Amino acid sequence: MSHPFTGGAVDLGRVQAQAEAKEKLAQAAVEPFFTITEDNLETEVLHRSTQVPVIVLVGTSRSEDSQALKASFEHLAAQSNNTFVVGYIDGDTTPQIAQAMGVRGMPTTLALAAGRPVTSFEGNQPVEALQEWVSTLVKQVGPQLAGLPEDEQEEAADPRLDAATAALNMGDFDAATKLYDEILAEDPTNAEIKQAKATVGVIKRLDPQNRDTDAIAEADADVTNVDKQLDAADAEVVAGAPEKAFDRLLKVIQETAGDEREAAKSRLIELFTLLDAADPRVAEARTRLASALF
Repeated sequence: MSHPFTGGAVDLGRVQAQAEAKEKLAQAAVEPFFTITEDNLETEVLHRSTQVPVIVLVGTSRSEDSQALKASFEHLAAQSNNTFVVGYIDGDTTPQIAQAMGVRGMPTTLALAAGRPVTSFEGNQPVEALQEWVSTLVKQVGPQLAGLPEDEQEEAADPRLDAATAALNMGDFDAATKLYDEILAEDPTNAEIKQAKATVGVIKRLDPQNRDTDAIAEADADVTNVDKQLDAADAEVVAGAPEKAFDRLLKVIQETAGDEREAAKSRLIELFTLLDAADPRVAEARTRLASALF
């Protein structure tokens, strides 16, 4: 990054402003969504990215896609629990910053870690896709960074997690699912809670304590029965063979229509959440799903 010069001389006013900003950074609470300026670029973006991933959105009020993306990121940032922050660059009012980022079109989204860009995309994206992108970023990059100081993080564990565990110990799957839904309503990007909810759903459906038949064998003996195929997919995931479950459900999607096809698609998407979003088996199955649907 270049030093701030004005007319060949060092701009002492800006140097002082940046020094003050660094001081405030150590004292102030983290802003999950903020506007990037020349004065806070170094502290709130470059320095902050050594602690947590910093998502930089470069947009313009002249673009509907930019405004939609900005609103989506504001919502996601508000639910981030300080696992990432989002900075917005107005390409019209501060074009020099957008140019410094190497941006050619708007909207453009970049993710920075340790001062370096790690991934990016152009254009708008559906909220669900953004949630998955952010979740993957936090999982893969977050552990490599220093993290925020303890006094800037929320230390108290959500008491609903203990309540959900207690409900599961009592076999009350519905109560546990309701608690997970409450948490997800407030934090829709929480991959761990999504995984926990999906796991409860699989266990409830399989009901291993009261099942005296082999779900996989039953499905293989009656390949046209979609309900049995869904049960078998659950069993295969529990048995540690998610790729077999994905293959089974994709076959149903390809060979059926209407409600049966929709049921298989919904089950497949649910089972995806049991694995890391970056798992190559999930990526391959998602690609095959898209091909089957379109």
